[in-house]
Amino acid sequence: MDPLVVGFDLDMTLIDTVPGFSATLAALGDELGVAFPAEDLTRRLGPPLDHLLADHLAPEAVAGAGDRFRELYRDHAIAPTPVLAGAHEAIAAVRRQRGRVLLVTGKFPRNAGLHVDHLGLDVDHVEGWVWGVGKADVLRAEGASVYVGDHVHDVEGALAAGATSVSVLTGGSTRAELEAAGTHVVLDDLLAFPDWLEEHLLTTRLAALEADLAGRESVLVAFSGGADSALVLAAAVRALGPDRVAAATAYSDSLPASERGPAADFAASLGIPVLTPATREMEREGYRANSGQRCYFCKAELLDVLGPLAEEHGLRQVATGTNADDVVAGFRPGIRAAAERGAITPLADAGLTKAQVREASRRWGLPTWAKPAAACLSSRIAYGLEISPARLARVERAEAEVRRVLARHGLESADLRVRDRDDHASVELDADLVAGDLAGRSGAGVVEEVCAAVRAAGFAEAGLDRRGFRSGSLNDDLAPDRADNPLAAATAADIG
Repeated sequence: MDPLVVGFDLDMTLIDTVPGFSATLAALGDELGVAFPAEDLTRRLGPPLDHLLADHLAPEAVAGAGDRFRELYRDHAIAPTPVLAGAHEAIAAVRRQRGRVLLVTGKFPRNAGLHVDHLGLDVDHVEGWVWGVGKADVLRAEGASVYVGDHVHDVEGALAAGATSVSVLTGGSTRAELEAAGTHVVLDDLLAFPDWLEEHLLTTRLAALEADLAGRESVLVAFSGGADSALVLAAAVRALGPDRVAAATAYSDSLPASERGPAADFAASLGIPVLTPATREMEREGYRANSGQRCYFCKAELLDVLGPLAEEHGLRQVATGTNADDVVAGFRPGIRAAAERGAITPLADAGLTKAQVREASRRWGLPTWAKPAAACLSSRIAYGLEISPARLARVERAEAEVRRVLARHGLESADLRVRDRDDHASVELDADLVAGDLAGRSGAGVVEEVCAAVRAAGFAEAGLDRRGFRSGSLNDDLAPDRADNPLAAATAADIG
């Protein structure tokens, strides 16, 4: 999936140009001895300045007047020009989606940049002096899929670039004019843009997901029972039908027994077979050694088992639940192992983030939509401690006991981890639970019960992590600047 790039017009889209334009026009008129009709001209903002001046000056005077206007602009227009309502929020909405922001405007580039700096507009690239369909070249070159403007000529630029045209009613063009020009959507102002963008991306990315899967002959989904792989499975059934889809839930010591039944029930609800091959990652030395590359060996084992299994059942592709957030998370050696073995990643390829996976699952009525992340049990073992069935079983017992203690007190934690640090266990619960019901004297008794339950499961010591649950918190041990950590550097030998 290509990265998100959104372009914005400047005048009357991001900024209210009227005060500054009027002030500069008055200064120019004083110099030239011309009474420009400021009110009329500001209603027509959008076209290049020379077009606006042409009706009021001799043809030979237009170019020089335009140059002088741009010189006066810095002193007369920057300070009085405000940002329009929703502009910062609209840009922030793009940032939340890890997108790039372009400013593509007919304004003189230097003056456009002055507005950006003065108002603190968080844009990546400013392109000035482009107008109408001329904007299309910039939008195409920068890979923009959305262009936001207020004028019918902004619509022309977006459509010529093959981008989604979003129009706002803060400029001189009416809704009827914008719709007649072919815009895809009209918003009252940029305050409505964040919600529109979120819905637009979810809709287009789900369509991309189904189109991708529809192009596959058949698929075996590596199904852990979590929200990500559940959505892949449901989407595959929608796109291909149940006869060309199967789920594979690998059984091993690292899969909590409590996950097996719900996974089988979910697949059965879709009318597809569930294959339950055994994986033997424990037999891989690199996995047992539990270096920073542990997940590489785990995923390698899984795909080395599922590849032949897919062939045996006549299924052409093996798909995983890797999402777009996973791809940019940084330290994910398991993704590399799957890619090396030809697994497809439909969610990531469609650009679907974890939040979008959950929202799509909720809309589709999947019971997994709010299911907490359930990483394999090995993710609870501190790097450098050898993975063993006994260690994994101890963690699983401890987590089950913690849930029982919380339930006795009418509490629950959506995310719960017991981190095995050899004889010491660190308990991670939802941050709001730790800061709320378990804080201070009132929560001390419950915390002690939790720790006692973990000790009873086989740990010599146990303590509550007051920072709360942090996904992948053991990866902190791999920080290169930790002098006490010999596992920080992973070499090619680790995965040979």
